[in-house]
Amino acid sequence: MNGVLGALLLTLVAGAATGIGGALVLFKKKLSSNFLAGALGVSAGVMIFISLTELFPEAQAEIASIGSLKYGESLVLLAFFAGMGIITLIDFLIPEYENPHEASGLSLDARTAAVGMLEQTGNEKALHRLGIMSALAIAVHNFPEGIASFIGALNDPQMGAGITFAIAIHNIPEGIAVAIPIYYATKSKGKALLYATLSGLSEVFGALLCLAVTAIFGVEITGGGPVFPLILAAVAGIMIYISLDELLPTAEKYGKHHIAIAGVVGGMAIMGVSLLIM
Repeated sequence: MNGVLGALLLTLVAGAATGIGGALVLFKKKLSSNFLAGALGVSAGVMIFISLTELFPEAQAEIASIGSLKYGESLVLLAFFAGMGIITLIDFLIPEYENPHEASGLSLDARTAAVGMLEQTGNEKALHRLGIMSALAIAVHNFPEGIASFIGALNDPQMGAGITFAIAIHNIPEGIAVAIPIYYATKSKGKALLYATLSGLSEVFGALLCLAVTAIFGVEITGGGPVFPLILAAVAGIMIYISLDELLPTAEKYGKHHIAIAGVVGGMAIMGVSLLIM
């Protein structure tokens, strides 16, 4: 039970980081774009390293240990790409203009899309709707990330801490993307911060879904059964897709190329060393 509570707590921390993004943009005049690029690179590096050196190999080893399961390794590979497919489908179903993957600006003084929309139309209701839809889009998108952080933490607390760290960093610019249009529509920093925070808490619902499936259908989400390695592989696929589709493009957009790549290498190094010494 302690393991479950710990995994839920780490998932909550990762999701609540969208509130950090909202707070940063609302209460700090200027954010360093190079710092954000490096941090997002670190997040991508941690996710890619964990996925390819820990989650996927462990899924293959777990399925091989069962022995009696036919084509087990092929099923693990299929689950890996199915994880990518889940995120792809979510992106496809949500309209692009309402599906923010990155910060729409780095400060309230920047020329953001929200500022431009308000100046052109003067329609605060439309801007408020954009903020709400952004929050909902991010909430839907964060749902499988909650599954990833929860399963990772339940399987290995140290690995779970690494996943939580990576997802939390990548949630910060998503909080910015929600907070800015809400702020300009309502002129309320409190509402902007609230919506930014709530958009990330759907990750907790992803974790609770895992628990519900276990309780209702008796599916084993920890080691020992054939479902667990498939979940691990799917989580690896989810995190690789997030890194390639969201984190690296956003890092490139807001900082220099070499800073983003240095962040990726640094993230891999940090995770690799931490796994060696623990």
